[in-house]
Amino acid sequence: MTDPHENPFLPPDLQLGDDDVIEAFEELEVAIEETTDVDPEPDDTFEVEPERVSGFDGVGTRRESRERALALLYEAETKGLTPIAAVIDDLPVPPEAYAAELVVGVSDHLAELDDLIGRYSVGWTVARMPAIDRTLLRLATYELAHTDVPVGACISEAVELAKRYSTDDSHTFINGLLSRLAVELR
Repeated sequence: MTDPHENPFLPPDLQLGDDDVIEAFEELEVAIEETTDVDPEPDDTFEVEPERVSGFDGVGTRRESRERALALLYEAETKGLTPIAAVIDDLPVPPEAYAAELVVGVSDHLAELDDLIGRYSVGWTVARMPAIDRTLLRLATYELAHTDVPVGACISEAVELAKRYSTDDSHTFINGLLSRLAVELR
């Protein structure tokens, strides 16, 4: 056996006594991060996209709160919960504050929202609309009628959610209906 003090694979600060015997060792490759004060030259051929945490933009955004509120409102409707806000009571962890505000707001103003949607919907009663579209319209109409969120944000967020979760034609229907509603409400 070779002298452990002359072995280049052992750490230099390893304290071995004269009677210590090394029977075997395993060589591991460890990546060492080098840090420099100077940024490397940018490479135009390689673009790094930002990491997406969840949903659209990351945790805690209003867009994610709308998406969560839409899911909760849809769940409440499919379960037939009355009031709709009772869906929050069944959750193990409460939703974000804005999502909860939207769910409770839609629940508290449901008759008013359905009346507004029904008045401006051409050829569709509220009950006849697909459940996801009806839920999305209630959510966006609540935002238009009872919050200070800009009209453009309310409509564009609803349209994006419709593109993501509903039929191919739903986003145009929702865009038109919410545009007509916004004229009256704002």
